[in-house]
Order: sequence, then C-alpha cells, then structure tokens
Amino acid sequence: MRTLSVSRTAFASHLRPSFSLNASSESEDNDNEIDRLQSMAAKLRAEAASLEAEQAQAMADAAERAFRKFDTNQDGQITVEELKVGLEKAFKRELTEKRVAKLMEDFDKTGDGVLKIDEFVNVEKFGNRLDALVREEKSVARKATEEAKQEAEAVMLMEAQMEMINDKAPTGTDKILSLLPYLLPLLDGLEFARFLVTENPDNVLSAFIGITYSLYRMIPFGGLIGYFALNFLSGNVSINRLVRFNMQQAIYLDIALFFPGLLAALYGLIGQAAGFSLPPGVTEIGSDAMFATLLATIGYASISSLLGQAPNKIPFISEAVEARMPTVDMFDKEGRFNPRRNKKDDEDKE
Repeated sequence: MRTLSVSRTAFASHLRPSFSLNASSESEDNDNEIDRLQSMAAKLRAEAASLEAEQAQAMADAAERAFRKFDTNQDGQITVEELKVGLEKAFKRELTEKRVAKLMEDFDKTGDGVLKIDEFVNVEKFGNRLDALVREEKSVARKATEEAKQEAEAVMLMEAQMEMINDKAPTGTDKILSLLPYLLPLLDGLEFARFLVTENPDNVLSAFIGITYSLYRMIPFGGLIGYFALNFLSGNVSINRLVRFNMQQAIYLDIALFFPGLLAALYGLIGQAAGFSLPPGVTEIGSDAMFATLLATIGYASISSLLGQAPNKIPFISEAVEARMPTVDMFDKEGRFNPRRNKKDDEDKE
C-alpha cells in the first residue's frame, strides 16, 4: 500500500508541470491572435480612411471642375444667372428663376448672393435639391387646389343656404302680407278699448271696435288658433324674412298683452281681500294707455314694414325676435337646417 501511495504522488508531481506549460502556451497563442486581429482592423480602417479621402478628393475635384464651368467670367464666384445657365446645360431642361434663386439661397452659406468655391457642391446635389423643390412646389400646389376647392364648395353651400332662407329684399306683396300678423295682438288688445266704446256708443269707430271684438270672441279658441298658425308659418324659411319677423313679433306682442290683465286681476283679488279697490278712473286710464301704446306700436311696425324695413326697435320684444330668426349659421356642415343650432355651438364643440 505504501509503495502504491508513493507511486501516485510521484505521478501527480510529474503531470503538474506539463499542465502549466500547456496553459501558458494557449494564453500566448490567444494574445497573438488578438494582436493579429487588431492589426488587421487597423489596416482596414486605414484603407477605408484612404478610400474616403480619395473619394472626397475626387468629389472636390469634380466640384471644382464644375465650378470652373459654371463660373463663365472666371471671377471666382457664381451668380444666380450663371447658376441658371450651368444647371440648364447640365440637366438639359429649362429652370425657373424662382427655383434657381431658391437653390442659391440654400447653398449660399455667407448670404452674399453668390456661390464661392467652398460653397459649391457637385451637380448631383444640386439635382437632388432641385427635385426636392419640385416635390415641395407640387405639394403646395395640391394643397392650394384643395383649399380653393373647399372654399368654392363652401361658397356654393352658402349660396344654397341663402336660397333656402329667404332673406331677400321684400317685394310689394311681402310688405302687405307682413302687416297681417299684427291683427292678432290688435284683436286681443281691443279689450283695453272697452271704456272708449262704452263712453262713446254712438261713435262709428267705437261701434266698429265693439262689433269686431264681439265677432272675434265668437270664434272658438280664435286667439289660440292664431297663435299656433303664426308660430308654425314663421318657421317656414322660404317666406320672406320681413313677414317671418313680423309673425314672431306679433306673437310676442300678443303675449305681452297678457301680463297687464294678469296684474290687474291679481291686484283686484288682493284689494278685495284687503277691503279696498282701485278707483274706476285709474282702471280706465290704465286701459286707455295700454290701448294707445298698442296702437302706436302696431302703427310703427306697419309703417316700417311698408317701407321694407324690419320694425326691430321695439324694446325687449324686437331683441327677443331677432334672437329667434333663422340664419345661415343654423345650417350644419352637410347643409342640413337646424333652428336650434348656431355658429357659437360649433366653436364650443371644437
């Protein structure tokens, strides 16, 4: 057993130097391979740099030769005129002065309006930039054409909308028809003329007022029918604007007549409950004043309408009517009419 142990130890000692020698040899080989590869890489970089330098020199030489050709008067600089002539010869086509001026602007680094030798590039670069300019011009032209088309379509749409909304100057017939809507507030306002009728029973005008009011009251729901008829017809945009305006204004006037009667009735109830009442003279004066105001308002509206002008100076009422009148802004982008829509609604959505 001892002999075997000694033999193993000796064998191991014999192998150990051999392994160390092999490892050292492999490391040296690896270092040599790395050095060789680095040397090859350096050589390739040097060759590439040399090739690039040769190409750059060749391009510079070509650019210089082209510069000499373009510089016809040999003064060391190329003007816009010389550039135009040289490029037209090189590309065998006519160029616009605008494009040549743009090329000059792009390559003139000093901004002195001429190209010097250090600013000049080869003809291919001029050609590439020229092609880019052509593409840009075509793009701008297409955009301008599209915008012009859209504007033309918008004008056509607006004209169609204007045709749908009759905002033209009223004809003679329109002026006469525009007076008829005021019959509604006039008939409903005859009740305020009761004191004039009773105090002057023999007067022809008083008799006429009394008979007219009686006949009007004999029509079942006459006032309500008139209200809905005017409201419906005023929504027809093909009717002249003056007629539609007066329809709406007549409706508002008729509604306004309701409030004095309501206030008088409420005051009477309160007075009755409290044990007092208005003197008859006050009630009479109030009714006469309301009827006179109504007549003056309708008179102003009638005269203005006969002159072809919208009677839009009645306080509060005319302003409310103007806000309800259909306009071109009430059409959507597809040309559909929407009375509840206006331009401000579109701006808020955007």
